[in-house]
Formats: sequence, C-alpha cells, structure tokens
Amino acid sequence: MDALEYASRLVSFDSVSRKSNVSVTDFAEATLRQLGFETERLEYDDSLGVRKACVVGRKGPGTGGVAYFGHTDVVPADPWFSSEYGPFQPTVQGGRLYGRGSCDMKGSIACFWAAASQIPAGRLKRPIYVTCTADEEIGYYGAREVAARSKFFREMVDGNSHGIIGEPTCLEVVYAHKGTYGFSVISHGRAAHSSTNKGLNANLAMIPFLSEMKAIHDELERDPAWQNGEFDPPGVSWNIGINDHTPAINITAPQSICTVYFRPMPGQYGDVLIDRARLVAEKFGLEFRRGHSGKPLYVDPGSEFVQTVLKLAGKTAPRTVAYGTDGAMFGDLRNMLVLGPGDIAQAHTHDEWIDLAELERGTALYARLIEHFCC
Repeated sequence: MDALEYASRLVSFDSVSRKSNVSVTDFAEATLRQLGFETERLEYDDSLGVRKACVVGRKGPGTGGVAYFGHTDVVPADPWFSSEYGPFQPTVQGGRLYGRGSCDMKGSIACFWAAASQIPAGRLKRPIYVTCTADEEIGYYGAREVAARSKFFREMVDGNSHGIIGEPTCLEVVYAHKGTYGFSVISHGRAAHSSTNKGLNANLAMIPFLSEMKAIHDELERDPAWQNGEFDPPGVSWNIGINDHTPAINITAPQSICTVYFRPMPGQYGDVLIDRARLVAEKFGLEFRRGHSGKPLYVDPGSEFVQTVLKLAGKTAPRTVAYGTDGAMFGDLRNMLVLGPGDIAQAHTHDEWIDLAELERGTALYARLIEHFCC
C-alpha cells in the first residue's frame, strides 16, 4: 500500500486517548510483520484501567540505522465539521485526506511504512526501527513504557541509532522542542445555600494562591533566565486555569481547582517552579497534585546528524517548535530530531486534514533517510 492507503486505514480506528488503542496497535503490528519486521509488543493498563498497547519493530542487520517514532492515539473529535462523514471515516476531497489523526500523526506513520516498504530487506546493512506508542496526547505514557521496558529501544540506544520523531513539521528539520510540566491545586470547601452561613466557599482560599501564581507568571515573562530566543514564543508559557465546578450561582463552592501548565526549554529546570508552587499551596493549606512532565528535546543544530538530515531534506537551516513530543521520554538516544509531514496548525482541529502531496513528499524523504542511514 502507499501512504494514502496506510493513512486511511489508520484513521479509520477510533483511537482517542481515553479509549483502548489495542485494535489500531493490532493493525500496526500486523502491518510491520507484513513488511518484514520482527515485532515487540508492550501492553499496560492506564490509570483508569483501560488497556493500552505499543509496538516496536526491527528490520535489518547490525546496529545503528534509523529509529522512527510515532503515536497511534488521537485527541477527541467533538465537534467535527462534517455531517456527511465522521472523523473516523477517512475522506479524500480537494487533494486532502480528512479525518482525526490524519495530520497528527497517522499520516506520518503511513509515510514511514510506505518508505520502508520500498527498500528490499537484502539491501539493508543497518536496521530500521519503527515504534508506535499509546497515550502521547495525554502524557507520553506509552513512550515511558517503551523507554523503560523495550529491548529494541535499548538496542537503539546502545547502537546510537538516528532517531526521527515523526510529528508534523511541514518536513522542516526540528532540533529542539520545549518540555511539558503541569500541576493542579485544590481548595476544599463546603456546599450550602449562599444565603446562609452554613457553607465554606473554597474560592476564598484559592484567591491568594492565584495571586502568587500571577506573580510567578509575570516574573517568568520578564526574567531573562526563563527566556530563550531560539523559540517562538521565547518564554515558558505559564498557563493558569481555574474552575470551581459549581452548578449554580447561589451555592458556596465546595471545591476550587487551579491548574498550571508550562513549557521549560533546554537548560531550564521545571522542577524548580514545581517546588515553588508546592510551597505556596502548603502556605495556604491547599492540596497540591503534580501532573505528568516531559523534558525538553535538544540536539546540537551544528551536529553531523542534523546537518546530514538538512541536506537530505533539501533545507538550509533547522528550527525549533514550542510543542512537546514523545521525544521527551527518549532522551537516552543521543541523536534525535523531529521531522514529519503535515502542518501542526492542522492538528487537533475540527476539520483535521493532511495534503496528499505532503504524504508523497514525506514518503520520499523518509525513503532517502533509510537509504542513507541503513543501506
């Protein structure tokens, strides 16, 4: 099959992160085996007891080669722009493939499969690795499992494989991305009719905490230590959310929840900010819950690896991106960058699509990478 056929099959699986991705992983594993890969499967239950699966494939002799990484989970598709076909009914119109995950990032996986299918096994002098993970969209949990448990991943690390995270970059070569850190703080109160003095409004204890979170936000915006001009935007994006989940305006809020999500860059230590927020929560008697975190990705843009991929991609300079990837969990790989078809601006949209020509370009570029590093 070509990339369009692979992508269409992948999009047809409803693999929203809150659901099991076992069916799409079954398809991925069967496809890799059809392409001559030896496979390794890793399964786990998420925090809600939902079964998840990752698959890692290896094809070719020796060590090193190319290691491709993609994720099979997608974000929810509600709302979806079309009443004629749903988000998991892949549809080609106007030179585009529409469907949830077409851009982020099942189209990329499809391109790499199509590229790998073009290289006869007898020509390989070094291995091709393909990893398909679960739960990238909600915390890189599948990638964590692969990094901790996969024998093939240890081979990639020991053999110094050339890692490619296939997230959409418009086929631009990305040498760095931001990390991801988050936490939530909960103020507990007591619900009652607001006309009485029987309740305890949880928002009252949250207000001074929010004031200090705003102060940290402002500090991060002006302190050069938390800025990096290689990125756009150049700051850590200290994003504050607040919700008391109270259903009526005449009830004292029994809870108030603040969430903070931020993106440190290479050389910055997100745990410092986590510890500061924790101390503030303790000062006001609030419950602190740390969320998942992922480290920034950084490879020297002047390295031989990056410069070689630039030449193969026909680009003059690498760039950075502000989003995170599974690469946050694969830091043991010394050579790793982000490079994939599609535009991140189309990811997670109500009409997600990928250009058919981009699928063709992505397949051709991945084939050149395999030829160079594996043949």
